[in-house]
Amino acid sequence: MNKNQMTSPALEDVFGIWHETTLRVRYSETDKMGIVYYANYLVWFEIGRAEYCRARGFSYRDMEENDDALLVVAESYCRYKAPAYYDDELIVRTHITELRRRSVRFGYEIVRASDGQVVAEGETGHVVTDSDGRVRSFPEGYATRLLAPPLPKSHLSGEIVPTQIAPE
Repeated sequence: MNKNQMTSPALEDVFGIWHETTLRVRYSETDKMGIVYYANYLVWFEIGRAEYCRARGFSYRDMEENDDALLVVAESYCRYKAPAYYDDELIVRTHITELRRRSVRFGYEIVRASDGQVVAEGETGHVVTDSDGRVRSFPEGYATRLLAPPLPKSHLSGEIVPTQIAPE
């Protein structure tokens, strides 16, 4: 295993954990034939990525404003498997496929909720940079959070909610 890769046998299972985000196709996202325009899938990948991070207690904004770290898209890939149409409810499934000190790769599936049809799948590769565009390592704690299971919904607002109520 490459020394730059931030995995260990105990963390290998996290790469198979999908985060799901639901969205509905808007009319403006379709072409004249009523089929989703191909570039929208990359936008939906971004939505999936952002929600994956939020589910782990941070946002891109946190990294950018607090730690001068940006996740720059270095490559993207999308394979279109079936058309999606106006008003389809879609599930954007996102997971980490690779995590290194200075980069991360996300995998995606976009599934039509009504019939389970995978309409697209893909990946994006990101490099961590500072605001001047220089490659840097992930700030402390973010790589660990990316590999962690999602937080309970009550923790996503930033407030700390006890798991037990203390006796009076």
